[in-house]
This record gives sequence, structure tokens and C-alpha cells, in this order.
Amino acid sequence: MDTSAGIIHSRAGILARIRGLLPTLTPAERALAELVVADPGWVAASTITDVAVRSGTSRTTVTRFCRALDLPGYAGLRLALAAESGRAGSGGWADLGADLSPDDDLRAVLDWVVRADRRVIEETAAQLDMAALKAAVAALAAARRIDVYAVSGSRSVALDLHLRLHRIGRPCFVWNDIHEALPSAVLLDERDVALGISHSGETKEVIEPVREARRGGAVTVAVTNFPRSSLAKAAELTLVTTARETTYRAGGVAARHAQMIVLDCLYIGVAQHDRVRTEQALDATRRAVEDHRYAPGSGA
Repeated sequence: MDTSAGIIHSRAGILARIRGLLPTLTPAERALAELVVADPGWVAASTITDVAVRSGTSRTTVTRFCRALDLPGYAGLRLALAAESGRAGSGGWADLGADLSPDDDLRAVLDWVVRADRRVIEETAAQLDMAALKAAVAALAAARRIDVYAVSGSRSVALDLHLRLHRIGRPCFVWNDIHEALPSAVLLDERDVALGISHSGETKEVIEPVREARRGGAVTVAVTNFPRSSLAKAAELTLVTTARETTYRAGGVAARHAQMIVLDCLYIGVAQHDRVRTEQALDATRRAVEDHRYAPGSGA
């Protein structure tokens, strides 16, 4: 089943879903989306006419925007915003509050980082497409070979996945140079999996090899913050994160914790698939490096 459309479940945070769609919206829809994100409480308490007037759009645009969010209409948007406000107010989700300022001390920075990362993790978990996640795990567990395409910040989390999969005997390779990624991708077939990781979902060095791998019959998986991005469209299975940019965290940096949650689920799912094989591989690889560690308390 092709889930490249990036299905978003109703339990996902509505504001996270709106942020994920921002790059693909028309100018009018984007103006409306920015109003909703900036003042969700006001929108939840206002009529469709009030919202259309304040955003400089129309009732038709508001309705079209709601349908883009898989909501039946404006009433559905108001309910979703009210429900999210209730979760934040009850402590169900951490309230980020204001962004960091240059004068904040390190205690304030630590507290903000904890709240921000908790929110990213919770929102990513809430909207993750479980059917796509299960399909990706099954494909990875059965794969002859796993190619991972990622550059810049996403490459760091890709390398972590590569190392962990290798430790349990799964052949995984990370490519960040397009001249190496494409030759590898064209050699993949239906026995293999190609995983592309890109916060924006618009990184050519990630999208092009994913497309090539899919042409050859490999199962293709995208991990991206934007469900309508080019990467999401290129892959069969899409796993969506919900990172947001802040003053000191550009999109790629903010995305890493969200990406790690998704990749951790993939790794654990593969490890669970054949528990005996996993335990044997972990024991063997642990013994292989035992002589390269000092004994606890040795004083070395």
C-alpha cells in the first residue's frame, strides 16, 4: 500500500500539522495558517467570517484550508484547536512559552531545551503514521541491503542508525555524496530498502537516490518534517516529524531529536523482529571490543 500522501491522524497536534503543510500552501492559505498558528485561541473562539476577514482571505479559503488538514470543515478546526488548548492547559503537552533571549541564564536555557524537546517528541509520536511505521520495520527486517541517504545534520542521525543496525547484523550503508548515492541506488531491487532523511524534504542529494531506488523496485521510506514535500512524494512510505525552528535552532538542528525518535522506533522494531538473532549479534559485537575497554575501577 502506498502511503506517500503522508496521512495525518486525528490525534496529531493540529498546530504541528499546520506547520508541516506551510510550504505547500497557496499565499492565501498560508496567511490563514500563520494566523491560526499565531493566535489559535482567538481562532477557536471566532466565526469563520471573522477569521476570513482578519486573515485577509475568504470563507471559501478557510473551508479549503480545513479540508487540506483532513477536517470536515471550520467547526472541525475549532474543535481541534480547543482540544489542543485543553491538552496544553492540563499539562498533557509542555508549553514552550516564549523563545530564548540573549540574556537568559543557563538554567533558563536548560529548562527551555527540556520543554522544547519534550514537545517535539510528543507531537512526533502523536502524528506518526503507525501503518507506515510497521510497514517500514517489516521491510527493513527483511531487507538484503539498506541504503540510507542523508546530508548535513540529518547525516548524524543516519550514521547512528547505521551503527546500530550493523551491531545486530543488518547490512546498512549511509551515503551523503550524490556521486556515491546514485550508483548505489540504481543497484537496489525489490529485496532492498532505501531510506531518505531530510528535514525539509527538498534536498536533492536525498530525493534523487530515493527515486532511483524506487524505480529499481526497492521499498522506499522518507523521514521528513513536511508530508507534502518532494521527498514524501518520492517515497512509498512517509514518516513525519514535527520539529520547528527557533532563534538558535535552524530547522535541520531542531529536527534531530524528532528524527532520532523515528529512527529509534525503526531500529527497535527490526531488533524485535528476530530476537534470537539480535541477542546473538549484540553478544558477539560486545565481546569483539571487550579488550579495548579498561576495567571499572582499574585507575587506568
